[in-house]
Amino acid sequence: MQFTDEQIEVYTKFFHGLSNPTRYKIILSLIDGEKNVGELVEDTGYSQSLISMQLKCLKWCNYVKSTKDGKNIYYSIADERIIALVKLGQNIAEGNTCNICTCEILNNEKSKLNEEVQNE
Repeated sequence: MQFTDEQIEVYTKFFHGLSNPTRYKIILSLIDGEKNVGELVEDTGYSQSLISMQLKCLKWCNYVKSTKDGKNIYYSIADERIIALVKLGQNIAEGNTCNICTCEILNNEKSKLNEEVQNE
């Protein structure tokens, strides 16, 4: 199967969108049903500003959608396949926890990213 470089970039960015712990927790919370920002703050333990920022990304990339009800905005999963993908990923990861957690390449990438964030 052949893919263009542009396709590969889009596909890897798609998975990158789910690689941020805050965004992932938001997705996990929304699997239970639609919620507003306050409920997501309560579920995740993160600040309202962080949740709002990550929701902007999730909405922009079409992981979540929003509906307005009076003054409230409720967020939900935009495509049911995202739920299936998350559950499949969890099932695969559960069988490979040790390998994933000890992967030197992934750990080095995370360390470099943390250093870049601290230097900003």
